[in-house]
Amino acid sequence: QVQLVESGGGLVQAGGSLRLSCAASGSIFGPNVMGWYRQAAGKQRELVAIINRIGTSTYTDSVKGRFTISRDNAQNTIYLQMNSLKPEDTATYYCNLVYSNTNQIYWGQGTQVSVSA
Repeated sequence: QVQLVESGGGLVQAGGSLRLSCAASGSIFGPNVMGWYRQAAGKQRELVAIINRIGTSTYTDSVKGRFTISRDNAQNTIYLQMNSLKPEDTATYYCNLVYSNTNQIYWGQGTQVSVSA
């Protein structure tokens, strides 16, 4: 079983920055991909960024150039550095882990990011 705990959300003005963290604990083994998703009120959950164990990352177009995902394999932790935040980035941000061999998925409980105009 894997547990994911997010932290770092909060309220920030447009143009500001936040750094989210997601620490994974439990039985973590094998190739996996970790990532960030977000869900705004009344909308579907969407991909923000994902990263594999060797550091290859993918971003949704709306955050490219503003957000950076990184990973510390020794600490089983991923980060999301969010710069130049916009009101449309307001959402609950969720961390997830997907085992590449089995497609088993784990989710964190989410952390709220609110960006004021």
